[in-house]
Amino acid sequence: MQKMSNEEYNKYVARISPKSPIGKNCLIAFLVGGAICVIGQLLLNFYGKTLALDETAAGAATSVTLIFLSALFTGLGLYGKLAKHAGAGTLVPITGFANAIAAPAIEFKSEGYITGTAVKMFTIAGPVIVYGVSASVVFGIICWMITLF
Repeated sequence: MQKMSNEEYNKYVARISPKSPIGKNCLIAFLVGGAICVIGQLLLNFYGKTLALDETAAGAATSVTLIFLSALFTGLGLYGKLAKHAGAGTLVPITGFANAIAAPAIEFKSEGYITGTAVKMFTIAGPVIVYGVSASVVFGIICWMITLF
């Protein structure tokens, strides 16, 4: 076995690693993420204008619909195929989060509802929830302190 320095090893890895088409990947992610957002906007317009829901109700209905569609497409195996080609474009917050909850639940359902689905469901989403709530608490305290002074 040949010994290499870290610098030699890094050069070797850079030489044999496949080159990533960054520009193409960014464009596809932008287009797919934008398409998901356009679908969300169309749903919002539909609920607000066609069904005459107020702004808050239309926003809630749009969120529920996007979450449902994301979980449904995850269950059907379509979301993963889209993510394989679209990359970060599928991480639009609400649909990506729904996928992050649904995918592990489906993957580990064979282990049972408690030790499989329930435990693994929050493997990815758990840290997001914890740090999201923690950041909102810190931000709330900062805002509260600003209003005191």
